[in-house]
This record gives sequence, structure tokens and C-alpha cells, in this order.
Amino acid sequence: MPKRILSGKVVSSNANKTVVVKVTRRVKHKLYKKIINLSKKYHAHDEKNEFKVGDLVSIIESKPISKLKTWSVLSNKGNN
Repeated sequence: MPKRILSGKVVSSNANKTVVVKVTRRVKHKLYKKIINLSKKYHAHDEKNEFKVGDLVSIIESKPISKLKTWSVLSNKGNN
């Protein structure tokens, strides 16, 4: 099964070798048929502590690294 790749914005980089990435997706509401934004935060592994708050990054699924971290940062998508 292929690994999922998501893109989002770094909202926290306080922890060592960890960043929190907020991924926003647009879906249509089942009843009202209106497009709404749903967001979810993922803890991702950042080996070199190179990403800061506000960076756009891609994350990829990986084996569990800790209790919350099952994603790794794949690449930087550019600044703001």
C-alpha cells in the first residue's frame, strides 16, 4: 500500500526533532452541500530541526517513531 503524502503549514516547532503540521482540506457538507474547511494537526519527525513556524511542508507516513509521531517531514514547499 502506498504511503500517504499530505501538505500543510508548521504551527509549532518547540519540541526537539518534532514539528506540528496543520493540514487543511476542503470537503462538501453532507446535508447543506456547502464547501467547508476541515483541519487536523499531525506531529511529524524533523531530524535536523530545520523547519520553523509558518513553513509550508510535505509530510509522509512512516513507521511509528513515538506515541504521537507517525509522520516524517518530506520536503519544504517554500516560505509563506
